[in-house]
Amino acid sequence: MPERKRGVAGDAACRQQSIMKRERRVAATDKERNRRFSTMVKSGQDKEQNNSLLTVMAQRGQKRRAEETEEQRNSRLSDMARRSQERRAKESRRTKE
Repeated sequence: MPERKRGVAGDAACRQQSIMKRERRVAATDKERNRRFSTMVKSGQDKEQNNSLLTVMAQRGQKRRAEETEEQRNSRLSDMARRSQERRAKESRRTKE
């Protein structure tokens, strides 16, 4: 038996349902987009804050180094060299095993 045609009222209802579904999808997409944007903004703010802290730390280090004596500088550099040698020795022992 052939299907009955819906008629004008049925077509209008179907069209209205399609429109409502599309509007819901758009609203969900907008919410998702807004959520992503707010996450991006927060991430940018976190990076700015982190960069600011790093700048402050770098300035403190520069100030400390500017105030240190030649003897203190030599001591600091020799400590850095010693630690570097220890790391290399430890790494070479690890690769031999």
